[in-house]
Amino acid sequence: MKISELMTRTVQVCQPTDTLDCAAQLMWDNDIGVLVVVDETGQVVGMITDRDICMAAYTCGTALHDIAISHAMAKHVVACSADDSDDTAEALMAKHKVRRIPVVDEVNHPVGILSINDLACTMARGRDIPASKVAGTLAAICEHRQAPSSRKAASA
Repeated sequence: MKISELMTRTVQVCQPTDTLDCAAQLMWDNDIGVLVVVDETGQVVGMITDRDICMAAYTCGTALHDIAISHAMAKHVVACSADDSDDTAEALMAKHKVRRIPVVDEVNHPVGILSINDLACTMARGRDIPASKVAGTLAAICEHRQAPSSRKAASA
């Protein structure tokens, strides 16, 4: 199944220079947990989650209106296109341990967002996505990453 059939077409965006309180407000107003971060040309340059906001507030010890989104956002973005298949998206989610992937056009502008929730809802409606595939993707996403100190010990 193509991503265009599964994705959420309304994408909430922010810019790296916006502050975390603005991001939190957008998430609250739209009942979402992630924003796509775009530059002044509208190209995707990052993602920020509600967890990113919380951890930045905790580690910085300052008010959200004093922290730029660029400080807390993920700069490595895994994206897909609307013509990609659900298999491609699920493989990317599992490999990179992400629950949401922006869907971009040929010039890297966001045209949608695909979440593990979109896949699960499609599966629940009895469409072409097997439950075992969604469960496998979710299990891969939920596996804990090694802590930085554990990575050093494992590579030694």
